[in-house]
Amino acid sequence: MEDLLLLVHRMPYPPNKGDKIRSWHLLKHLAQRYRVHLATFVDDPDDWQHVPVLQETCASSHFLPLAPRSARVRSLGAVLRNRALSYDYYRHAGMQRWVDDTMRRHGIGRIVVFSSPMAQYAEAWPQARRVIDLVDVDSDKWRQYAERKPWPASAVFSYEASRLLRYERQVAASFDASLFVSAPEAELFRRLAPESAARIGSFSNGVDTAFFAPGSYANPYAPGEKALVFCGAMDYWPNIDAVQWFADEVLPALRERDPAARFVIVGARPSAEVQALAARPGITVTGTVPDVRAYVAHAALSVAPLRIARGIQNKVLEAMAMAKAVLVTPQALEGIDAQVGRELLLADDAARWIAAAAAALDGPASGLDALGAAARARVVADYSWDARLAPLDRMIETPAAQEAGAAPALWTPA
Repeated sequence: MEDLLLLVHRMPYPPNKGDKIRSWHLLKHLAQRYRVHLATFVDDPDDWQHVPVLQETCASSHFLPLAPRSARVRSLGAVLRNRALSYDYYRHAGMQRWVDDTMRRHGIGRIVVFSSPMAQYAEAWPQARRVIDLVDVDSDKWRQYAERKPWPASAVFSYEASRLLRYERQVAASFDASLFVSAPEAELFRRLAPESAARIGSFSNGVDTAFFAPGSYANPYAPGEKALVFCGAMDYWPNIDAVQWFADEVLPALRERDPAARFVIVGARPSAEVQALAARPGITVTGTVPDVRAYVAHAALSVAPLRIARGIQNKVLEAMAMAKAVLVTPQALEGIDAQVGRELLLADDAARWIAAAAAALDGPASGLDALGAAARARVVADYSWDARLAPLDRMIETPAAQEAGAAPALWTPA
């Protein structure tokens, strides 16, 4: 086996949130083909207990603690250097020393980077074949934040959007391939970085359909409750915005029609705003749970009312894999190939959300069962991790920019 360096901004285990799910499956895939040398930050103290799993998977590994609060303070220095705050947030001399030493010691010729701030550690190694999984156009996420937040936060987010886009373009221009989580996300970046269009592609997230499957799970809900469940990391602002919007604009009307309707917010680290929602009638905030599958399996409906979203939503694919009827916004559907009305439900404003959710709750159970069965069939057929990651191998072996003739299949919308 050849050696490969993998740089990940957040420890890729346990796979309990969107980016860690993707990076963990990426690591597992690469470890089947290469001796992987992993360098990553640990920003959650609870994750240290899982270090042995990654050490067993990799040929060598390097873990550095990252305290979010002090990292945010340190990142402010980026303003003096006119660069992205994210760059300085993850900047660490010790990480660079380990990377350089590992590259020299093992003669590594291939580097895979996960998330743009980690690209800085590969800048000194242009002779290596370098592929970056940018996942989302993060700069556009910050632009959306700036549009929705009041000053002075909007000014900070606007600064980050412009500086991070500049760095994303710099990375894309110097790397052999830049990959995204969906074809629409890749197309957005092609428009933002036209000079690198030939080296921009995508590979979609997958789902562990053996784990996320219908089964016998203990019912966490009270008898008679009709749970509308939202799952996600509840310290992440797009998720916070989504549940606040649903609680304000959709749930009250549903509960007027049916007092048994209950909005259940499942996810670790609920913010103060999310915790405050638990004081309202008909809302439960769980925090961390032993097994999220039980909450999805016994819900009447899985909801993804995201108004700000980048890339593919794992929460939607996982609920579909569990044969659960899912109601989504257009933003939450981006990059997911599913038939609206047959495999999931779609609504684009509060009135349509109320109508769609009420119809689902009031209708026959057989209708939701049929929707869920079709949803699982779609995920099993099209969203296995092995199928989604397979085209990546050729990108690591042969830079897209050097391929003659037609663009490789990875570059075409899936």
